[in-house]
Amino acid sequence: MSAKNPEYDFKWCPGCGDFGVRRSIEFALKEWSVTKSVPIENTVVVAGIGCSGNLVHLLEGPQPFGIHGIHGRTLPIAFGVKMARPELNVIVVAGDGDFLSIGAEHIGPAAQRNLNITCVIMDNGVYGLTKGQSSPTTVFGTVTSSTPFGKVEGKVNPLELFLGHGASFVAGGFSGKPRELAKLIVQAMDHPGFSIVNVQSPCTTYNDTYDAIKGDPKKGIAPLLYDVPPTHDTANWEAAYKLARSPGVPVGILYQNPTSEPLERRMETMKKKARLQTTQQLVDALNV
Repeated sequence: MSAKNPEYDFKWCPGCGDFGVRRSIEFALKEWSVTKSVPIENTVVVAGIGCSGNLVHLLEGPQPFGIHGIHGRTLPIAFGVKMARPELNVIVVAGDGDFLSIGAEHIGPAAQRNLNITCVIMDNGVYGLTKGQSSPTTVFGTVTSSTPFGKVEGKVNPLELFLGHGASFVAGGFSGKPRELAKLIVQAMDHPGFSIVNVQSPCTTYNDTYDAIKGDPKKGIAPLLYDVPPTHDTANWEAAYKLARSPGVPVGILYQNPTSEPLERRMETMKKKARLQTTQQLVDALNV
């Protein structure tokens, strides 16, 4: 992509926030591999359609397996991977258009199952790959290529949505702080259950929100970003929901269920209750 970053051999616009997210995932996986004493290849990255799809291609050498799936279906694919191989570390990477529009119908079931995966969502408020159409997180009234007279739908609040669906780990992050974001992703991977890290990742071509997010004193713009207060009780769902609905963009863990029981553990409990039947008994049951 540039002389400073020769390893980036794919197409993203200069300054795209997804570069920072990609670096954060690399940092997180290296730390995960060392602390867990497992190879990076024990991780599977599932991507949908959009700019985020490039995140299945990490650096040369040891890297996770990548599945570039179809639009909005990252969670069903991740569900299949985790059910077939529950010991694998599964990461979903998606954008706000992919995950919160056609993919939104899968968030609730995954959350209620407490599917033990980590979702890293790059929220830039626009469909970047397909040239700037409005997305679920585009602000109401915004003029885009698909809304020439202004967007008629309201802006979705992802953190509020994830908490409402019952995700057992919800955090907010910013692509411009890759080291801090990497720590959040590691915490999300350590969490036993459905974890989501929603990342503000500005699109410099179609929706450049860097000034609004980071602030610019010279322009008199106050930053939207702020750290989750150290006094915040992450085990308190009501407090997390209130924080999600407050003005600005909180960075850090909003909610983490301290008694989270992942799907694979629930399945083991159910298996113990199941009565084993012979093939003949199963066939006979169909004839009743």
